[in-house]
Parts: sequence; C-alpha cells; structure tokens
Amino acid sequence: MKYKCLIVDDESLALRLLEDHISKVPDLEIAGKCQHALQALQILQSEAIDIVFLDIQMPDLTGIELIKILKNKPAIILTTAYADYALEGYQLDVVDYLLKPIALDRFLQSLRKATEWVDLRRQTTVNQHMPIARPEYFFVKSDYKQVRINYADVTHVEGLREYVSIYAAGKRIITLETMKNMEVQLPEDLFLRVHKSYIVNISRIKAINGNMLELGEIKIPIGKVYRALVLERLGIEFNSSH
Repeated sequence: MKYKCLIVDDESLALRLLEDHISKVPDLEIAGKCQHALQALQILQSEAIDIVFLDIQMPDLTGIELIKILKNKPAIILTTAYADYALEGYQLDVVDYLLKPIALDRFLQSLRKATEWVDLRRQTTVNQHMPIARPEYFFVKSDYKQVRINYADVTHVEGLREYVSIYAAGKRIITLETMKNMEVQLPEDLFLRVHKSYIVNISRIKAINGNMLELGEIKIPIGKVYRALVLERLGIEFNSSH
C-alpha cells in the first residue's frame, strides 16, 4: 500500500534529509516538496495527500497556522528545532513531533504512527460506504412466541382488521399487526402492496389476469387505487381506458 507524502520546510538541508529518509521506505511516494506553507496549501487542496512532514517556523504562514486552515487533515508530523512547540502541536491532533536534526530511527518510529493513522482512516471510509447486509428473515409474534419467517418463503400477506395472516412455506401465521406496519416492515424491493388487504411477494407473481394476480394456485385481487402502481413496478404499460 502506497502513502503519498508532502515535505514542507523552508530549509533546503531539512528538505534533503527528509527526502533521503523517505527514499529508504519503498511504500512512500513523495508527492511534493515545498519551502512555503502557502504552496503546500495549494497542493493539499488539489491532491489527496496521506502524510505531511511539516516545519513550524516558516515565512508568511507558519506550520501551526496551516494546520488550523486545513479542513480534511492528512496525517501530520511536525518537524522543528524547537521543543517548546510540541504541546500546541498535539492539541491540533498531529500524529507526531520530530526534533531536528531528525535521526532515521526516530523518523521510522514516527512514520509507523502515521501509516497506522492513515490505514485506520481508510478502513473507516470503506466501512462507511459499505452497504449494511440485510437479514433474510424477520420475526413476528404468534401464539405467544416470536416466529422466524424467511422473506423468500412468503407468498402474500392478508389483512384481517387488527390482525394479519402471513402465508409462508405452506403455513398461515396470524399476528396482531396492521397492514400499514407490515408494509413498512417488509422490504419494498421484495414486496408490493396491491390491495388495501393484500401485500404480495413480487417474485411469486406468475401472471396478471384482468384485476387478479396469479401466484401459482393463489389468486389475489388488485385494488383499483393500486393498479397503476402495481403495473409500473412490474414494468407493464398502464392503459387507463382498460
């Protein structure tokens, strides 16, 4: 895994030393070298940088001031000849603080912290974009117990005033529930309300005959107010004159 680095230091000698250290680590890639914080700011706003080695005392804009400007901060390692800046740096959530001249072993120790920080953020980003797996089943209360029902087993649901009947795997399960709540509970990509008293499993629909849905041997009426929506969901052109 590659890590893009940016070196920001107004001292040429310090730039060369860090560049030499970085060249010894195969996973590091130098995206840029800057002697001014404003130049670094332009790069950070236009490129995805993983790690910044940032000097504190620079003309025009200090390293501390640059950190305060940044919105999406990379892993920042402060580099300076003055130890009294350490506390302020850590208050700004920098990864580490290196004192010049920077020894290779101390550089590598700091780098390990930075790459761990980057890896954690990358994994967090991946997790945030991963869809949450939906269970293939749901539970309803019936006969004083919680009964598990697989979505794929359900053919249809029938409303019976304050109760509903769920027909699944050749069984009829009655539960104290409303059709409205069942409609919300059942995944809309798998089920469709077709009548004030019926919800059907879309995959079980075999044919449409007039105003009736055929689910194998089971026939379910299509309510007048639901017809247009049903045909649209099934990809069938709706002709209001018929």
